[in-house]
Amino acid sequence: MNILLTFGLGVGMVLLGFMRSSLALPPPEDIPEEVLRNEIILEARSPIDGEPLTAAEYARLQEELSQPQAFVDLDPTVEQIVFLLRLRQTLNTLIPFLNL
Repeated sequence: MNILLTFGLGVGMVLLGFMRSSLALPPPEDIPEEVLRNEIILEARSPIDGEPLTAAEYARLQEELSQPQAFVDLDPTVEQIVFLLRLRQTLNTLIPFLNL
């Protein structure tokens, strides 16, 4: 009797688990995310200024942004100021009570 009760409870729990998983499924009219990811983008916005772009302009902009930028030679005084600001920031992090 005890074995039958245990077996019955086990089968009941398995069936209940199947019923719960079927309730967790999305409705059939929902479009899966995988399908939405594969849709072709016909219009987009520039990541730089938010301006509307066509698909060709967006592709060209993405290609330009993916290319490594050439280094620009800065004026030596600007380089020195940047160096001093970074040094100041580091010192403020290490010794905050100096208030540089």
